[in-house]
Amino acid sequence: MWLSIVTAVATIGLKVGAAVVTGSVGFFSDALESGVNLVAAVVGLIAVRIAARPADDNHHFGHGKAEYVSALVEGAMIFVAATLIVVTSVQRLLAPQPLQQVGLGLVLTLVASGLNLLVGLAVLRAGKRYRSAALAADGHHLLTDVWTSAGVVVGIAAVAVTGWYWLDPVLALAVGANILWTGYRLLKQSLSGLLSAALPAAEVEELTGTLARFSHTHGVTFAPPRTVESGRHRHIYLVMGVPGHWSVIDAHDIANQLEHTVDALFPGAEAFVHIEPDRDLTPH
Repeated sequence: MWLSIVTAVATIGLKVGAAVVTGSVGFFSDALESGVNLVAAVVGLIAVRIAARPADDNHHFGHGKAEYVSALVEGAMIFVAATLIVVTSVQRLLAPQPLQQVGLGLVLTLVASGLNLLVGLAVLRAGKRYRSAALAADGHHLLTDVWTSAGVVVGIAAVAVTGWYWLDPVLALAVGANILWTGYRLLKQSLSGLLSAALPAAEVEELTGTLARFSHTHGVTFAPPRTVESGRHRHIYLVMGVPGHWSVIDAHDIANQLEHTVDALFPGAEAFVHIEPDRDLTPH
């Protein structure tokens, strides 16, 4: 996240420079998106620090959902930036203006895009490695910024070649629409996480297959598993049916084996195993 913050500051300087020397609202809209990147990275850093705290007396399941709050803030900031872009673009569309020093502006924006590409890939890899919603959101946003900048560069180059100055605000409007879509997706994912969404379908399917094999090996049965994804944390609730003649120790030993099996499948996940007589899990 610190790398993302430093990169955002650098790209803001480059893109603002491009907007100033050219007078392009396309470059200005691109610079606004980098401003959103900076705010999002700062909020993300705070969220990651909070999410890394261990469980305590007031948060028995940890602080992982703090990362979803970060993604919500980032999505909201994107909507603010998009509004500014649309207002500025409409004003320029009504009164088109020629662009200055287009070549220099293109070079500055290309350098900024290169930085965002490298850092975005690095942050995205870190997000997958640490199962961090804040890092993943920031990485996706940086890569979206790269595509935005690429579109701006192509559009401004077209303006310079054709002299169609109205293309500049139209391009900025397209940028605004693009980041609105990004903001919508971020808000949707974050709200889903805050509402205790289940693990992704692929992971639930993998868990179900593991439980089926465990059931066959140990002679137990299972109710459909219930799962919760909370930031980087995963909570899995299992109801295991055991033969009625088993002792408490027998059932407890198998439950421990099940917890180890789940941990091997999803490292760091927290499994809660409730034991029932298997007759209570048999469909009637």
